Amino acid sequence: MVITTTAIVEGSPVRQYIGVATGEVIMGANVGRDLLASITDLVGGRSKAYETKLREAREAAFQEMTQEASQMGANAVIGVAINYEVVRQGMLMVAVSGTAVIL
Repeated sequence: MVITTTAIVEGSPVRQYIGVATGEVIMGANVGRDLLASITDLVGGRSKAYETKLREAREAAFQEMTQEASQMGANAVIGVAINYEVVRQGMLMVAVSGTAVIL
């Protein structure tokens, strides 16, 4: 399945617009990860623990969106938007959405 943030796929015109496909994931980080992130915040640098968790959440949200689009009969999702939110301390949300189409 083609997934793109653009409104078109060059060389593959949209034959049918099906609808909006979405994927949302909320993941919690554990106390140990929070502690490590706090230390990283104090001394500077990147928080590898949170980056890994965020990557996992994004991949899961994309998988959910792709599965939904496939169930709708689409072979592509165009105009994909990715949104990140902190729901509360230690809770990360990733939401992706796009237009399910047939190319």
